[in-house]
Amino acid sequence: MPKWPDGVEKRILASVDSTNEEARRIAPGLLGPTWVLALEQTAGRGRRGRPWAAPRGHFSATLVMRPNETPDQVALRSFVASLALYDAFATATGRVSGLSLKWPNDVLLNGGKVAGILLESAGLAGGHVSHIAIGIGVNLIDAPQTAQVEAKAVAPVSLAGETGVQLTPEEFLSFLAPAYQHYETQFTTYGFDPIREAWLTRAARLGEVITARTTRDEYVGRFETVDAAGNLVLSTAKAREVIPAAEIFF
Repeated sequence: MPKWPDGVEKRILASVDSTNEEARRIAPGLLGPTWVLALEQTAGRGRRGRPWAAPRGHFSATLVMRPNETPDQVALRSFVASLALYDAFATATGRVSGLSLKWPNDVLLNGGKVAGILLESAGLAGGHVSHIAIGIGVNLIDAPQTAQVEAKAVAPVSLAGETGVQLTPEEFLSFLAPAYQHYETQFTTYGFDPIREAWLTRAARLGEVITARTTRDEYVGRFETVDAAGNLVLSTAKAREVIPAAEIFF
């Protein structure tokens, strides 16, 4: 197993409502970055408040940090976490075939969603965020039923189902935490540009036509790039669209 990163704490809970909620509760008393791993999560949630199924054997964890950064800088951690997940899967399975990253915060395996990220922050003081919670869910053993997934969304898959590799949540964390620390150090040392470049080399459907759906509009166009602020850039029939937040459909 990779070496656990120095200066990073780990808390393993038998059961909790939500690891992101636990992160919020403990954030004021933390001395450094801390992973909160729950073997059972009773009230997990995904993006836009959607329920997130998390049966036993599923990976449900949150990294909570106090980076003292502006909200726009903090938001770029979703790309850091995506790269860390990609590397954790690659190291754990010994393969990169079938792995790709879906903007803004999903990991795909053989075209299906195997992992998702929910990034939450709180407590602005002087324009800076007091803490950030990076929630990560991974389908290690089983995947949710298709009926639980939004219409036309990428179908869920599991690591075991697609590769035959079976890992416990604790084992997966031992791969993920060092991978995350590697990219976090890169991000805080060199900025977003090398993270962005690395992410783009692993991006799903780059250069292809995709659909981006916001709360108000829908855009269909060629996935051109991700810009320096992490926005999706689409070339549509009408214009070059820069989209800060959207649901993506293939």
